[in-house]
This record gives sequence, C-alpha cells and structure tokens, in this order.
Amino acid sequence: MKFNVVSLFPEFFASPLDVSFVGKARRDGLVEVALLDPRDHATGVHRQVDDAPYGGGAGMVMMVEPLAKTLEPLAHTHRVYLTPAGRPLDQATLDRFSNMEEVTLLCGRYEGVDERVVEHFIDEEVSLGDYVLLGGEVAALAVIEGVTRLLPGAVGNPASTEHESFRHRRLEEPQYTRPAEFRGWAVPDVLLSGDHARIEAWREEQREQRTKDRRPDLIED
Repeated sequence: MKFNVVSLFPEFFASPLDVSFVGKARRDGLVEVALLDPRDHATGVHRQVDDAPYGGGAGMVMMVEPLAKTLEPLAHTHRVYLTPAGRPLDQATLDRFSNMEEVTLLCGRYEGVDERVVEHFIDEEVSLGDYVLLGGEVAALAVIEGVTRLLPGAVGNPASTEHESFRHRRLEEPQYTRPAEFRGWAVPDVLLSGDHARIEAWREEQREQRTKDRRPDLIED
C-alpha cells in the first residue's frame, strides 16, 4: 500500500515513520510513504504557499494553486483532507482505507486550505477529534499507523487485531501477564484456570461491561 502525504513540514515525519512496526513495514516493502511539499509547486522568490483570507480575519490560508498542482496528479488515489471539520476518524474508516491501494493525506495548516481545494481535489474529509491542532501531520501519522497494522504481514500475530477495542462496537477486555500476583493484586482466577470456554465467556462479559461503563455511546448508537 502507498500513502502520499502532502505537508508543508515533511521533516515532521522522519522519525515516526522509521520506528516500530511502521518502520519495519516500510523496510519490508508492505508500505510506501511519499512526502510531498506544496512549496515545490509555489511561485515567486519566497515560494509562498499561504495568504490572508478574503473578507478579512485572523490567520493565513493555504493557497489553492500550489495544492492543486500537488493533488491533481494524484486523482487516481483516494484523497483525504485532515481537518477538524471532517468526519471523526474511527476503526471502520481505517478498515476501509486498508483495502485501498493508494491513499493521499493532505495536512492542513494555519486556518486551513482554500475551499476550492476541498471542492475539486478532495474525496473525503477526516478529523482526529473535536479539538484543534497546529496542523494535520499528527492525524496523518495516526492514519498511517492505524492502517499499517491492519495490512497482512505487518503485525506478528494477526489475531491480535480481531478482538481489540472498537471491534464489534465493544472495548477490549482487561489484559494481564506475569506475575500472577503483585503486591497482593491477583490476576482473576478464571484466566489461570485453563478452561478456554470460561475464559472466553469472562472476556465477553468484560467487553460488555467495560463498554457500558466507559463508552455507552457505542452501544446506544
């Protein structure tokens, strides 16, 4: 799978894309990430990519021409604008992206992008949540990592992605490992029983209860 990341700060991605399983997936050829800087298509001595908004207002807006020249050749890809105004990113969206061959992620900056970019060069708008960051780069990393872990061969044990949080609209059950007791805090007996049917029943019960307690909206929607 290939990601094209359109960002005014491509250096932001240097370290995160080289570590952990994302870095390994890139080295193994499972994922390719191309970093595209709109400044490469800017004109003038200063390679300007932003300007004051028409009608006045605070901040600057990313200009249409450099972004159009960057995004137009990528019309064959699924082009996503990362913006607080987009649809909240969820597991279903990551699942859908993981079945695509090539996704382009546009990272907004400042007050956002000229609306003509969204109207003519963007297929979908996605938000990381109901808050505002300095730009879309953090959101782009979240998408890349969330999708990469779903690709065949990226995660050592594929079963680890089957019963995690937000699968089947439930949160994941509590997890424990050695030692069986620490400072008097014991692992639930059922997990030490070796009875797989009882263990699975306990896990399902925990998923249900955790979701009701922490994210009832997942059940009510």
